[in-house]
Amino acid sequence: MTVQLCQTRARSRRVAGSSRRSLCAALAMTVPAGALCQPAAFAQAYPVKPIRLTVPFPPSGPADILSRVVAKKLSEGLGQQLLVENRSGAGGTSALEVVAKAVPDGYTLTLGSNSTYSIAPIIYRNLGYEPLKSFAPISLVARSASVIVINPALGANSLAGLIAVLKSQPGKFNFGSNGNGTIPHLAGVLFQTLTDTSLVHVPYKGVAPATNDLIAGQIQLAFVISAGLEQHVRAGKLKVLAVASARRLPQLPEVPTTAEAGLAGFESYTWFGMAAPQGTPGAVIARLNAEVIKSLAAKDVSGVLLNQGFQSEGTTPERFAQYIAEEMQKWAPIVKASGMKLD
Repeated sequence: MTVQLCQTRARSRRVAGSSRRSLCAALAMTVPAGALCQPAAFAQAYPVKPIRLTVPFPPSGPADILSRVVAKKLSEGLGQQLLVENRSGAGGTSALEVVAKAVPDGYTLTLGSNSTYSIAPIIYRNLGYEPLKSFAPISLVARSASVIVINPALGANSLAGLIAVLKSQPGKFNFGSNGNGTIPHLAGVLFQTLTDTSLVHVPYKGVAPATNDLIAGQIQLAFVISAGLEQHVRAGKLKVLAVASARRLPQLPEVPTTAEAGLAGFESYTWFGMAAPQGTPGAVIARLNAEVIKSLAAKDVSGVLLNQGFQSEGTTPERFAQYIAEEMQKWAPIVKASGMKLD
């Protein structure tokens, strides 16, 4: 009985093995290069065509500047071009929803921010993605401290002077952001709480259009990162009163931190990180992560980013996922205090 049972099992294994080989042969007729049966070969060949990098904000803003610097270097390392696609709207969430639903083959990526990854899930009632379930994190890329920037016509020459002007006329002055629920928006909410001032929030589809209206005097101040602002500051079109970080910025060394200017507890950063749709092969994620880390370490990238106000922040995919979760916990109380909820 034992011998017969063993012979039966052996025949079953031969049949099963034959069936698997037949399945792979059949799939090879319909799937290019037998991708489903040879995932390792697929990963080794990646990439074989250009990669789309979706940036959820309009051209000329900080996210666009960062993405193009990094994309150029990544293209060199990967041997395929990274095509930057700007897709703004709904504080950047509409672009991430599109990427989340894309084919998870490594040819559609996104460079989102803490606004889209960590804050949007707290604010939006009907968000079309879940950051930790809809995406495969690749790496944190960079972060930059917010600055308090004003139109010179406001007449303030210091942070203390600005607070005095705002308190003298509550509700009269406008501050702009790159959308509801973004870091520049929440930084403005936090600023009002700490200074007991009252401002009117004006949301835009990106930092660039907000900056244009700030220069034109349509809004009077903003809490945005410094990338792209230096030329306007040097030309006298804008005035930066303080940096919302523990250290001064190398490109604006004369500007004090908020703590040095007398406003303790006000720190705000915008960070950006790269991700792919959930289900993207692990070997592809590992390749992309390695290239991102290598690109950020290159002097011709880190130096440019530093001059633009960015600090390179390459991480493992696991650390990036953890960072997204930590930022959710950090901003949840501030969002709750503001009572902000969006459809």
